[in-house]
Amino acid sequence: MPTVNFTANLQRHVVSPTLVVEGVTVGEALAAVFEQNPRLRGYVVDEQGAVRKHMNVFIDGVQVRDRVGLSDAVTPQSEIYVIQALSGG
Repeated sequence: MPTVNFTANLQRHVVSPTLVVEGVTVGEALAAVFEQNPRLRGYVVDEQGAVRKHMNVFIDGVQVRDRVGLSDAVTPQSEIYVIQALSGG
């Protein structure tokens, strides 16, 4: 089952421990996380379920391609990382 990790800066706003969840897509894996931690959903995805602009999601070190449908495939050994994107100069 994929492992979903959240960076420490996100954990300042909402408790978000690393979880091992079921899912064959990043969307299914995140849905399983949100089922256990509903408050986290609003920080990661918008009202339509797309990844928020200030967030990035990586699967095994590669940024997800489908930020709207979250259809990128994951394997049982996948490591998913959810991080806040930095901006500014």
